[in-house]
Amino acid sequence: MEKENSNRTRRVSVRFTVKEYSIIEKKWKVSTCRKLSDYIRRYLFNKPVTTNYRNASLDDFMQEMIRLRTELNALGNNFNQSVKKLHTLNHIPEFKAWILSAAIEQKALLNKVEEIKKNIQKISEKWLQ
Repeated sequence: MEKENSNRTRRVSVRFTVKEYSIIEKKWKVSTCRKLSDYIRRYLFNKPVTTNYRNASLDDFMQEMIRLRTELNALGNNFNQSVKKLHTLNHIPEFKAWILSAAIEQKALLNKVEEIKKNIQKISEKWLQ
């Protein structure tokens, strides 16, 4: 259809009701055609029209995973900032033990966050194929 486009000189005007147009538009939106005219032309000439059907529950799951990943990043950043702030208070003896345990917990948290992010990335790559 690439070179055929330049030879199109004839126009056809078709009127639809609102209901008819919405049906055509819905079918066009789930297809891979970028233009409505391309979709209608393919349909009229019995050429293959590729449609994308997606699993809505998996789409919802992916949205939730993206939201969780964002929250985990924020949680890790907040924890990291807290530990850095505590390191500025290392001259107070009571905080030294807490600072050491917080640093260990920080590493564990950040490792888990990275592990979760990698798993989310694997799932999203698999889904987007």
